[in-house]
Amino acid sequence: MAMGLGLGSVYLLLLCFVLTSCCNGGISSSYSRTNDISADMPLNSDVFALPHGFNAPQQVHITQGDHEGRGVIVSWVTPNEPGSSKVIYWAENSNVKQHAVGSFVTYKYYNYSSPYIHHCTIKNLEYNTKYFYELGTGNVTRQFWFTTPPEVGPDVPYTFGLIGDLGQTFDSNRTLTHYESNPAKGQAVLFVGDLSYADAYPLHDNNRWDSWARFVERSVAYQPWIWSAGNHEIDYLPEYGEGEPFKPYTHRYYVPYEAPGVHLRFGYSIKRASAYIIVMSSYSAYGMYTPQYKWLMNELPKVNRSETPWLIVVMHCPLYSTYLHHYMEGETMRVMYEQYFVKYKVDVVFSGHVHAYERTERISNVAYNIENGLCTPRNDEYAPVYITIGDGGNQEGLLYEMVDPQPKYSAFREPSYGHATFEIKNRTTAYYAWHRNQDGYSVEADSVWFHNLYWKSLSDSSAASL
Repeated sequence: MAMGLGLGSVYLLLLCFVLTSCCNGGISSSYSRTNDISADMPLNSDVFALPHGFNAPQQVHITQGDHEGRGVIVSWVTPNEPGSSKVIYWAENSNVKQHAVGSFVTYKYYNYSSPYIHHCTIKNLEYNTKYFYELGTGNVTRQFWFTTPPEVGPDVPYTFGLIGDLGQTFDSNRTLTHYESNPAKGQAVLFVGDLSYADAYPLHDNNRWDSWARFVERSVAYQPWIWSAGNHEIDYLPEYGEGEPFKPYTHRYYVPYEAPGVHLRFGYSIKRASAYIIVMSSYSAYGMYTPQYKWLMNELPKVNRSETPWLIVVMHCPLYSTYLHHYMEGETMRVMYEQYFVKYKVDVVFSGHVHAYERTERISNVAYNIENGLCTPRNDEYAPVYITIGDGGNQEGLLYEMVDPQPKYSAFREPSYGHATFEIKNRTTAYYAWHRNQDGYSVEADSVWFHNLYWKSLSDSSAASL
């Protein structure tokens, strides 16, 4: 969706900048670090190593494969020939092996030909069960495992990891290692976009999609990463004949968008434990009456907060950010959708894109549109918290220039690499923590307790009626 700006609109945007910057806000961390560009890991690093054996499966990754959490999409690559698209799997305490058969796809991108990319959906798994799974044939089979989530319910505890804008630099490796070693033990990752940064290399070198997938296999082959597409997934290169946006991403990373009632490739929803996750696309059409708009207007009212009280939205471009780079880039999407996030009491919105960390207060600016100039975000106890976590390790470096003084709605911000965890305790309470890479595994550089908005509103309504 695009919006043209006349001189009057530009004046209002500048006015908004002044108004949101006129009073001191929360904490701008004084933690000091180098502002050097993060260097890529050499391609001969062990994190990119090929598995042994001819045509051995590699780049293994899993994600949720259905709406309810009883399905898993297993994806992998065979480099030399198609091989088998079969997945053999069995429960930890069972000797009965089952199998599912998927299919493979290939694609060409300029002068690159992909390997054979397999996708197989395993269905009707038992909840809260550890499964082993095996890929490949003959002497080159590889074995992995995953644990399905608990059955959906309002008081089911569950811990999500949060990572974004990862890339394949030394800092990327530090982030992933830090996440893996976190005592909070994330059970699934909400990934807020920008995976491999292959488009940052000459001619969008798609070999960098392969190296990135080998790098993250050590995590994503064992726990699902819930994918959101970022701007670096667009891979649009029409001057070299590549005019199909998202081609590498859509061939490599399947998501459960074909669940009943969902007809978008980049927007989808899942239930997991006590959470309802809505993934939106910042780089697909989202104006009124577009497929994404119509889907979301149908999706939000049907969320049963008595069953899944925690409502989480994931997208790439933040709706609120006080860093100067990408400043107000998500403004048109905010104007379109913030009113619904407030109406349906979304608990938290996670984004990336801005290569730094920031957490807002519970705020809304639903009165503002580009015509009326009412553009001072205000505290709203029933609005989401907006968290930007685009600090995985990308090769473009961290962002340091911020709106100064810090706007009142910004609670904490710091240009550092890191990851976060969101620990749901029960229907009313969750604990959120952000971990910068430079600290010990259990050190929290920023943290906050969340009180569920749905149950808070019921409690407040009951108290008001007395």
